[in-house]
Amino acid sequence: MSKAIGMVEYKTVSAGILAADLVIKTAEVDVIEAQTVCPGKYIILFTGDISAVRASIEAAKAAYPEQLIDSFLLGNPHEGIFPALYGTAEVTDRNALGVLETFSAAAIFTAADEAAKTAEVNLIEIRVARGMCGKSYVFLTGEVAAVEAAVKKAEEAIRENGMYLDSSVVASPDPKLWETIM
Repeated sequence: MSKAIGMVEYKTVSAGILAADLVIKTAEVDVIEAQTVCPGKYIILFTGDISAVRASIEAAKAAYPEQLIDSFLLGNPHEGIFPALYGTAEVTDRNALGVLETFSAAAIFTAADEAAKTAEVNLIEIRVARGMCGKSYVFLTGEVAAVEAAVKKAEEAIRENGMYLDSSVVASPDPKLWETIM
């Protein structure tokens, strides 16, 4: 049995609350976050065995398809996901800076996981739709070639569902920029 994380993201709080209840009742999962994010969307982020997470996602998607914005399922997520999400990532090597933005909260997790598994990069921060009108972003660092490869692969992973917004790589960020974002 593999450990997994998943999310369902809804246009409305009322559909999100109903979905959260269904997610919990469908399978043995642990809710990490269930909350309103900008602009009044509702996300449910949860973990469990991959089959349980999959079953809960599918049940929520099937029950409330009109209000669904996006969802994701990650089996064996990269270990850098949670420190970046909670602002506890330790970044000692400040090389190139990669930035990737998405239109949804769910897509940023897929992008971050893909980036971190593609090349030798460190996830710095994952910002999930708070104060950004529902958009999300991930910051990452590493050698220039690694950051470029990671950002490109992450972009490819989310472009097909229409949730990719923009990305950039700063080869040698000024120390003042690092101070600003850290």
